[in-house]
Amino acid sequence: MASMKLGSKSEAFHRQGQSWHCTSGLQSDVTIEIGEMAFHLHKFPLLSRSGLLEKLIGESTASTHGSACFLQLSQLPGGAKAFELVAKFCYGVKIELTSMNVVSLRCAADYLQMNEEYGEGNLIAQTEAFLNEVFGNWTDTIKALETCEEVLPHAEELHIVSRCINSLAMKACADPMLFSWPVSTGNDTARTSGAAFWNGIYTATKPQQVSDDWWYEDVSFLSLPLYKRLIQAVEAGGMKAENIAGALVFYAKKYIPQMNRQSSFKNLNSGKTISIPSEADQGALLEEIVELIPNQKGVIHTRFLLRLLRTAMVLQASQACRDNLERRVGLQLDQAALEDILVPNLGYSVETLYDIDCFQRILDHFMSIEQASAAASPCIIEESQLMEGTHSLTSLTMVANLVDAYLADVAPDINLKFPKFQALAAAVPDYARPLSDGIYRAIDIYLKAHPWLTDSEREQICRLMNCQKLSLEASTHAAQNERLPLRVIVQVLFFEQLRLRTSISSWFFVSDNLDSSQNPNQVPPASKNVDCSQREPSHERASGVDDVRERVCELEKECQSMREEFQKLVKTRRIWNIFWRRKSHQSNSKPQKQCNAKAKRPCADGHQHCGNGELGH
Repeated sequence: MASMKLGSKSEAFHRQGQSWHCTSGLQSDVTIEIGEMAFHLHKFPLLSRSGLLEKLIGESTASTHGSACFLQLSQLPGGAKAFELVAKFCYGVKIELTSMNVVSLRCAADYLQMNEEYGEGNLIAQTEAFLNEVFGNWTDTIKALETCEEVLPHAEELHIVSRCINSLAMKACADPMLFSWPVSTGNDTARTSGAAFWNGIYTATKPQQVSDDWWYEDVSFLSLPLYKRLIQAVEAGGMKAENIAGALVFYAKKYIPQMNRQSSFKNLNSGKTISIPSEADQGALLEEIVELIPNQKGVIHTRFLLRLLRTAMVLQASQACRDNLERRVGLQLDQAALEDILVPNLGYSVETLYDIDCFQRILDHFMSIEQASAAASPCIIEESQLMEGTHSLTSLTMVANLVDAYLADVAPDINLKFPKFQALAAAVPDYARPLSDGIYRAIDIYLKAHPWLTDSEREQICRLMNCQKLSLEASTHAAQNERLPLRVIVQVLFFEQLRLRTSISSWFFVSDNLDSSQNPNQVPPASKNVDCSQREPSHERASGVDDVRERVCELEKECQSMREEFQKLVKTRRIWNIFWRRKSHQSNSKPQKQCNAKAKRPCADGHQHCGNGELGH
């Protein structure tokens, strides 16, 4: 730590309780009171160095007609501690300037007007020269900046605060290895780990690489106003947005214990215990940090932004702060994980377990950005480009998968209203989903948890998925799902049959190509409609073609069995619908007379029907 020694005389003061006395042997003729401390001194050493004291002593002497004068300096920067050093300087007693006392001494010297008019090498010049030395050292500058808060108005007026901040910002933005700044890089063992000894002589090896976050902890002990000004200074100095965001994350974790869910914590490296601020102070600090975060996308991980959002809700931060965080999360929603976006509902009227409206707003921010970028560079999106296995998933596809997983997670909540579920699922366009398995799973869970939905609502919710994009496993499950409307099951079976026909046609196409390549002189048959049971493998065909034929036969059999099962299912559902409709009609209407026997007519299936077509008794 830098220091400067002033004066040459030995100690000439001693303290008795709340009083300081000079041991020169002369009787004191001036008493200066600062707070609860009284200094019994002599006029000449003081007025020869201070313009203010010369003025005050002259006025007091004139009013008291030469007797001992009494002065009060309650406004002196640094208080009694600073004036003790000032008095010793005036008497020529040895004092030591350090980074911890130079700021208060510089302010006190300016207040007392200790300039060069009252002696060469006066206290203003001495402290100013030492400050310039302090600004050349990183650690000393931080200590000096911390002491500025004790005399902040005077330090601001003398531009000491701005000079400290500019010095720190310049060093933080520069390469520490290039300029050899004395940065904090851990303990002494770590610093000397790169040292080598040869024959008992110390030789320094290549210096270790310093990481970009070397300055985070050092400046984290600054108060929020000074820290905010430092961050603005390094941003103006051209520091990368990622490094600025990293410093803000470090500061937030340190002073917002609500984020860490800890009641007390300590910095392990410095050993300094940090006082826990109140929730109101934490909320104000969080709002300031959010405002300082650079606007660039990806400078802070989405997980931490969502942690900030949850904390802002708990601390009841301002609506502008929460809107800002939601917008930032929406900007990079494709980087979020499911467990991070499950934000608990902390509102007064808690309906759902998770805050669905919050995620809806975040999703709307993301979709608005996607639509704006699509409008700026319009292009045709082919569905094959979004299919799995062809290209890496686009950000929109990743968000679509995230939305489907989110819906599946919140679907069991019985308080989740149908319009909210529908709006959230419909926010993502259909082309963003290569497969509809995710949205189908969410719909199935929602239908199971909400059996009271009307047929119309079930139809609407099933329109959210594309039956053509269901995988074979999902199609098989959907075809047997009794919670789905009959129309949806018919669509699933239709597209599955269409897919089967396409597969069969492709097999035939491959088979014919193999035949023509092996027998170029053979004339193809005129008709392909031959029963598979009558197909006999030719000795001239390769074994691969026989496998193709057998596979085609198996697919045709499977298709026929699926068609028969579907017809049985449709017939069974029709009978049950008639039965339940009849039963409901009987329970809601009054007992009526039996149908006239003459009006009854036999039906082809053996039942008797009334004239109105209903099933007879």
